[in-house]
Amino acid sequence: MKRILFVLCFLTSTASLIYAQTPNKLSKSQKKKGWVLLFDGTSTKGWTTVSGAAVPSGWTVNDGTLSTVQGSKGGDIITVAEYVDFELILDYKIDFACNSGVKYFFTRYDEGGDLGLEYQILDDLNAEDNKQANHLSGSLYDILEPSKLMKKVNPPGDWNTVRIVAKGNIVKHYLNDFKILEFDRSGKSFADAVAKSKFSKVVPAFGTVKKGHILLQEHGGTVAFRNIRVLELK
Repeated sequence: MKRILFVLCFLTSTASLIYAQTPNKLSKSQKKKGWVLLFDGTSTKGWTTVSGAAVPSGWTVNDGTLSTVQGSKGGDIITVAEYVDFELILDYKIDFACNSGVKYFFTRYDEGGDLGLEYQILDDLNAEDNKQANHLSGSLYDILEPSKLMKKVNPPGDWNTVRIVAKGNIVKHYLNDFKILEFDRSGKSFADAVAKSKFSKVVPAFGTVKKGHILLQEHGGTVAFRNIRVLELK
């Protein structure tokens, strides 16, 4: 009897583990909390180009990942929906020397064009754009650098997990479960950093908009995304 119970417990725990590791699936607990998948693992439903067109062939869905196609110039893609206060989690994997990013609060500014705050994704060791600390992986691109102490990034070819939490004016960047950056969009230090960046002449002030789309960046290299999910915060 004990042996039967042991086998049943083992099978149950194994099944739970397999389910937990299944990409692009939400658990019952996650669904109850309000998490929503932004990528179903089989299609580009819910995504569009910046101009509102269908996702181009420069992006491909294969084996449960949403990926850029090397050299295809597929362009960036954005969520159809916009978000105000949210928690975003996703996994990414890049090729050697790749440059990409995840933008949020992406919208059209009165002056400056279509812009968003960017969580930088980069091969820090081999990509061309690796000379500035605020251009490295996990940074708020061209504005704020991530913590060197807390940042633990896996190399090209391995998966990394991004988490972005935006509540009011407070934004936090996480990489592989470690918080690597936190800033206040209404604070002086943020405004000073923006003033030193390429976004200094944007109107309204860059990063101060209240809502926007989530964007996945195509920057010429190959990057794959999976487990893209969002929770709107109350």
